[in-house]
Amino acid sequence: MWRCPKCKKEFKNMNQSHYCGEKPKTVEEYILSQDAEKQGDLFAVRQILREALPEAEERISWSMPTYWKGHNILHFAAAKKHIGLYPGPEAVSFFREQLENYKTDKGTIRIPYGSVDAKLIYKIARWCFETGNHA
Repeated sequence: MWRCPKCKKEFKNMNQSHYCGEKPKTVEEYILSQDAEKQGDLFAVRQILREALPEAEERISWSMPTYWKGHNILHFAAAKKHIGLYPGPEAVSFFREQLENYKTDKGTIRIPYGSVDAKLIYKIARWCFETGNHA
């Protein structure tokens, strides 16, 4: 067990990422709560998603930035070494060939910091919105 020295919460994993105190209420608060060196890429992903999904509402859901229009379209989140993009399993399958340089799991794309591909993220977001396949 590991105990956070700030908030004293206990976790199974050593140095597990979590929020000490109050969770962010907006996407901007979420990004600003991350390490400074990660914020540029997170703000870039946010801007790409805002341009790709102008119809969507930006909100925090499942403790991460979410784009919503009647349902969750997709999410993203900061991790230690990457940004997790969560468009759902259908999107990961559909874009499989374009994602061969990324680590993926069912519904998850791991984008290393410093490797944000604006065109690909934009295409995935639009595809999720237009097809109704979502996170």
